Amino acid sequence: QVQLVESGGGLVQAGGSLRLSCAASGRTFSSYAMGWFRQAPGKERDFVAGISRGGGRTNYAASVKGRFTISRDNAKNTVWLQMNSLKPEDTAIYYCAADPDAPYGTSSNARAYELWGQGTQVTVSS
Repeated sequence: QVQLVESGGGLVQAGGSLRLSCAASGRTFSSYAMGWFRQAPGKERDFVAGISRGGGRTNYAASVKGRFTISRDNAKNTVWLQMNSLKPEDTAIYYCAADPDAPYGTSSNARAYELWGQGTQVTVSS
């Protein structure tokens, strides 16, 4: 069973950058597609970005495409989310998640992800 721990959140001004990390324990990290989701106060948890098991396929929410980049290193059991040109509307708790049933791509549906981290707060000031 993989356990996920996010880090890298914080307070940043609009236009700035942050890099989130998600460290996974366990030997089977490479068998999971990985995703980042976010949840703002009073809103549902939304898909941000996903990456396939081997890292060859990625997909992004329209709201972050061109600004955020998801990547992974299976040797380091880590997935990252590089966030550039941050906007106040990016403020949320960010979660990484693992999907064991996506052999070729990624899902934007939170229900597909079985394992979740505890989240890291990202706050973007205007």
